[in-house]
Amino acid sequence: MRTLLVADMHLSSDTPEINQGFYRYLDQTAQGANALYILGDLFDAWIGDDLLDTPHPLSAVALEVIQRLRKLSDSGTAIYLSHGNRDFLLGERFINACQATLIADVQEVELEGVPVVLLHGDSLCTQDDAYMAFRQQSRNPEWQAQILALPLEQRLELAKSLRMQSGDANASKAEAIMDVTHQEVVKLMERYGVITMIHGHTHRPKVHDLTVEDVPAKRFVLGDWNAQHGWDIVIERTEHNTAPRLRQFSLATPPAA
Repeated sequence: MRTLLVADMHLSSDTPEINQGFYRYLDQTAQGANALYILGDLFDAWIGDDLLDTPHPLSAVALEVIQRLRKLSDSGTAIYLSHGNRDFLLGERFINACQATLIADVQEVELEGVPVVLLHGDSLCTQDDAYMAFRQQSRNPEWQAQILALPLEQRLELAKSLRMQSGDANASKAEAIMDVTHQEVVKLMERYGVITMIHGHTHRPKVHDLTVEDVPAKRFVLGDWNAQHGWDIVIERTEHNTAPRLRQFSLATPPAA
């Protein structure tokens, strides 16, 4: 049995190559998998599930994504979604339409016999004070209700403005500030009693070796997708090994199932 994990596709109406590559991945790679975990930022922005009722380029992409994920679910693959820093307003309507399950911001789970803690990863970037303040605000249910009460066009403009502000702010930040804080990683793994963590968000794909309570541990970081390549982690139960594997692949020819 196989479990697949992806993150940071950042799908939008402006990313046709990534969109099509994601659809090929679902058809050619995810088919037959035990489960697919999407660890945040499936979309580059999400401003409310009512977008699905409105003629808009993004709603057309979202409806196609729903159809593709539902088809995968119907074939027997369980689908799990978590919120990212760009699509934290994904709601029950979208989740249910995909026949997916929303997981917690930090989720402990056993995948193919491997105990793992999963998260998007932005909550670990504790040195970025400005972002952490925004994250606390944007996860507040009252703030979200206020935003969702705004007219759709106003929300679209707000999302565009926030993306521009984020890009401008990140351009002036030190690289270390935008990465995870090592102490937070260790603390979280100790809390859940695991030696494997998987997350995305930082767009810095790598397998990090560390020590948790004097035991060797690993932190797997998923990469973001671009017009040519995607990233995933595969955990496959075999006779000899079930260790997670981080891999990059061509969106034109994603790995076969």
